[in-house]
Amino acid sequence: MNRKNLLSFLTLTFLVISIACNSNNNHMLNKIDIIADSLKIKGYKLVWNDEFNLDGKPDTSKWGYDIGGHGWGNNEFQYYTHDSVNVRVKDSKLEIEAHYYEDREIKYTSAKIITKKKGDWKYGRVEVKAKLPTGIGTWPAIWMLPTDREYGSWPSSGEIDIMEHVGYDPNVIHGTVHTEAFNHLIGSQVGDQLTIPTSMTGFHIYAIEWYKNRIDFFVDDNKYFTFPNHNKSYREWPFDKRFYLIMNIAIGGNWGGVQGVDNSIFPTKMVIDYVRVYARTTQ
Repeated sequence: MNRKNLLSFLTLTFLVISIACNSNNNHMLNKIDIIADSLKIKGYKLVWNDEFNLDGKPDTSKWGYDIGGHGWGNNEFQYYTHDSVNVRVKDSKLEIEAHYYEDREIKYTSAKIITKKKGDWKYGRVEVKAKLPTGIGTWPAIWMLPTDREYGSWPSSGEIDIMEHVGYDPNVIHGTVHTEAFNHLIGSQVGDQLTIPTSMTGFHIYAIEWYKNRIDFFVDDNKYFTFPNHNKSYREWPFDKRFYLIMNIAIGGNWGGVQGVDNSIFPTKMVIDYVRVYARTTQ
């Protein structure tokens, strides 16, 4: 190749690379703009989020773990770990995956990821975009517990179940609150349910909007339940303290295991696209 042809070749190569780089940069900028727009909700400001953009272990500045077994108060079968086989970020999604081991003493493993002392909030909007696991015996949940338990142990300090699902009733999701006055141990829990036939095949946004006088529950911005504050006592409304977020897959247990566990379903996973928490800017 003579000098003139070499110069022409190099010039053309540079132009092609420049165009490709600009195209990639524009694509990336467009993606960033789309994400930035999606983070905006009228009347709210974003105060905490995880878009799960970095593959590997979840961000330790935002997430911790509950580790162990012993039934977790509901006679559940799983042992929670922080191992990557049970919890990881992959392809910009958080995956919580439950496994079954026929030849081990601990038959079921899963993960329970928490924001305690890393993300704790009182009032606002909490939303999680997720696809749920499949199979009889699974019991995935997106929920909240009090950080400081100022009113005492469960259920006195409250529980907010943003989303619960049991595998034997696959098309239905549940939103529930538990307090000293309203809880399942005395058959007085308060909540509602919604039919979502695609909860296990597609992503949906599960959310609450938490105010001083009520908690509203949503799926894909469809409000299906409101729990009001009747201004009586902490027994009815302990939701004036900070709470933290929990996401997990339980196996079996008092509710998830009503129809047993189908061991052929494993591994099975809940996939989370993002978690976003907003504080209200207007009354």
